[in-house]
Parts: sequence; structure tokens; C-alpha cells
Amino acid sequence: MSAPSLILPSGGSRYARRLSSTEATRDNIKMGPTVVVPPKHLMAPSDASEVATAMETARHKLEASAAPGTPPTPTDTIVTDKYAFAFDIDGVLIRGGRPIPEAIEAMKVLNGENEYGIKVPYIFVTNGGGKTEAERCLQLSQQLEMEVSPGQFICGHTPMREMAERYHTVLVVGGEGEKCRHVAEGYGFKDVVTPGDIIKDNQDTTPFRKLTPDEYKNSRARNFAEVQIEAIFVFADSRDWASDQQIILDLLMSKGGYLGTRSETFDEGPPVFFSHNDVVWSASHDLTRIGMGALRVSLEAMYKAVTGKNLETTAFGKPQIGTFEFATRLLQEWRKNTHGIDSPPDTVYFVGDTPESDIRGTNEFDDYADNSWYSILVRTGVFQEGTKPRFQPRATVDTVLDAVKHGMEREYKKLLRARMEQTGVIAEE
Repeated sequence: MSAPSLILPSGGSRYARRLSSTEATRDNIKMGPTVVVPPKHLMAPSDASEVATAMETARHKLEASAAPGTPPTPTDTIVTDKYAFAFDIDGVLIRGGRPIPEAIEAMKVLNGENEYGIKVPYIFVTNGGGKTEAERCLQLSQQLEMEVSPGQFICGHTPMREMAERYHTVLVVGGEGEKCRHVAEGYGFKDVVTPGDIIKDNQDTTPFRKLTPDEYKNSRARNFAEVQIEAIFVFADSRDWASDQQIILDLLMSKGGYLGTRSETFDEGPPVFFSHNDVVWSASHDLTRIGMGALRVSLEAMYKAVTGKNLETTAFGKPQIGTFEFATRLLQEWRKNTHGIDSPPDTVYFVGDTPESDIRGTNEFDDYADNSWYSILVRTGVFQEGTKPRFQPRATVDTVLDAVKHGMEREYKKLLRARMEQTGVIAEE
């Protein structure tokens, strides 16, 4: 078996740069395939290196939509191609910015410290937004103290990149400072407007909010009487619900997306998209906190109260199928590059803490997908013991480490039974 390699399994000479998690920035991570590495592993890669590098390669090839070429030659590896894990982050691996203790051990098990002598591929699928996949990668590498690549991350707003060619001028809402603007521009959106830009143009837009000196400096000056906003994207949780909802409502009731106008029918405004629909999420507080889904419900109720009409909105993220489809395409590209098999792993174990999004989405996609998606609910986040989830998981466990052990043991039993059937020890079902 080969040791973890820095060479990308792409059939060419491309390689993944290894950047220290203490020195990497959003800009230099974007400069080609990159793995973010804790300083102690810069010279001696850890067991996590192989999966992180291979998944980064697959992500770049997937997003490049390159024309088919010579199929890659599979490399010797102990990484199984039969199954993979997908993890939610908040409430599963991290809580309140700190790693859940069992999360670090769970990653070690996946990266080879187990009785089966294998490594298991894994990706991270989170509704958390407002940062680029590269920034989430940098943060998680530091928190879990292991190699992680941007290619392993699917955020709630990741599928929105596919809409950059459809809309030119868009309003992007949520997040800290200018981060969501940077995310949208990184996805290829040509003209990105923020609420700060609109308030800078007309401070009377939001009577109870004034821009801070930094906000005023970073917001872009323009005349919005002449700007048509074609779509609204809520990339991350709003930091000022009242102001953001006022601006969104103004656009929804406008004539064709021009601020300062009013439609007589209230059906001429731009569409509005949310990166996810989680009403609550698990933060550092002992109780769950309201999230973007609550903003969506509030906006729909206000629109109904003001116009008398129902507002149609669109959400990405979990439990929407588009997020799971993107994850499937990524895992299929990874499997093709590393094992020469042009199909996704037979089973994907999704580990989450929110029944309404993680478990619901996994179960519904399992009914839709060609491969198997197996939902596992952990008790470290949103889910509260003693309650009965509306959407039932295939398994409920205490921690993410228990989830990993459950999936790996289940796969071992499946393999053992298949071999016994092949040798005639037991009859085939």
C-alpha cells in the first residue's frame, strides 16, 4: 500500500499545495488545489492527508467541468471506495466554536486508527454560511488539528454558485462585514450589492440603523434609482433583521427590482433565495438559537401582512435535494479519480444533529438516489433527548464517535455476510 502522497490522483502533474493553518488566508487558499495543515504536520503529513488531497482534486475537476480525457490510473490505497461519511459541523463536530471532544477521536478512526485497517473518505455538509469554503476549511483545520481541504466542504450556499450566470446584479444579505460579498464574487456573481450599499445611498431607507464608520467606508457608493436588482440571496444569518427585512420587502414590492418604486400588483419584484431553512441551530448557548429559517418565516409573514399575498421563496442547503446531489457528484468524482469507478460510494452515512434538516434531507434523498444514504442522529446538538423527532433517523447515538463506529461496524458485517454467502457458508438471501 502506498503512503499518503502529495501528488494529486488526476493523471497529470498537478499537486496540492500545503499551507499552514496559522498562515493561510482566503486569498492564497484560492490559488489552486490546497490542503490546510496544522503546523506540526507540514513536514510530516498525518493520516488525514490522503483523503483531504484527493477530495480537493475531485472538487476542482468537478467545478472545472473539464471535457472527458484519459481516465486516471487508480493508485494503491487503503481508503475504502465502498462507503463514505458526510458530517454536519455545528452540533456534531463543533459547538460554540470549540470541538466536541469525541470529534477529534472520530476523525482519527476514519483516518486509519481502527481495527479494520482501512481509511474512510469523508466530507462536511453544513448549512452554516457567510464564509467561503476556504475559510471554513481553515477554521475546521485549526479546531480539529488535522489536514482539511476546501474541496471537502459543501456549505448551504455552495450550490448557489451555479446561479451566477443567470443573474447579473444581486443583493446579498447576511454575515459579518463584507464576507458575503466576497463569497458571492468568488462564485462568479458579476455585480454584488449589500444592504450597506443601499443605506449609504439613502440613509432614510432604514430609520433606526446608521452605518458605522467602517461600514460606510466599505460600502460602495452608487445611485440605486438606476440599478435593477435581479435577485436576492440570503447567504448567512442576518445581523440586523429589521434593516435587512425592510430592504428585502422594498425590493419584493418594487417594479422590476428598482428601489424607490412600488408595484401595483406586488408581483414584479425579484426572486429571493435562502442558503438554508434551519429555524434553530446549536450554538454555545445551552438552548438552541433561531436561525435563517426563522428569518424566512418572518419575511413571508410580513409580506403577507403588507400585501395580502403569499410570498414564494426558495431555500438551498439541507434538506433540499440540490445539496445532496452536489455531494453525490463530488463523491462520485473522488471515487472515479482514486478507484477508477464512475459511480458514488455504495453507502453514504450522514451524521447530523437536526432532525428537520439533516435527517429529513438524508432520508428523502435516500428515496431519490441510486446509492444508499443512511441517516445517523447525534445527541450533542439540536436534538433533545426525550423528544420524538418528526423525521426518524436510521440510528440515534450519543456522539459523532459512536456514529463513526456504528457505520464502520455495519459495513464490516455487510462485508462478512457477503463473503460467507460467496463461500457457501450461509445461503444467499
